[in-house]
Amino acid sequence: MSADRNVVTFQGEPLTLVGQRVPVGSATPNVELIANDLSVVRLVDYRSKACVLSSVPSLDTSVCDAQTRRFNQEAASLGEAVRILTISMDLPFAQARWCGAAGIDRVQTLSDHRDAAFGRAYGLLIDPMRLLARAVLVVDAEGVLRYEQVVGELTHQVDFESALDAIRSVNT
Repeated sequence: MSADRNVVTFQGEPLTLVGQRVPVGSATPNVELIANDLSVVRLVDYRSKACVLSSVPSLDTSVCDAQTRRFNQEAASLGEAVRILTISMDLPFAQARWCGAAGIDRVQTLSDHRDAAFGRAYGLLIDPMRLLARAVLVVDAEGVLRYEQVVGELTHQVDFESALDAIRSVNT
């Protein structure tokens, strides 16, 4: 397992990301995550559509909240051929509560709390915090990573325009 200390900071302090980053143009690993109803969801189950993997530290922070709300808004214009998944270490119960309170109906939230399988497989697990780095990954319908944006400072927002351009280019 690799570790990288030069990718992400929190308020200027370097954090260590654990796991193996997936190079753009490579097949994405299949991992199991937990849905809000506690069912197991496998990323391979989304292979027939383009998929946005929006990784956030916690939905209960203002930046993560805003990121997920923005993708929920944008989902309508992206069409049915695109699925948007927000993945965090939050417990499924907390994710369900947050979605209900925020009115999220187009983004599916998934939890990586059980084994941190997503964080490790995509090189986004922050050690020792056991949170996920803020990132946007765009995967095509064949399961190939076409775009990656890992936000350098955990408290900053993603570059939505670049991410949306990447989503639209995969979805055409």
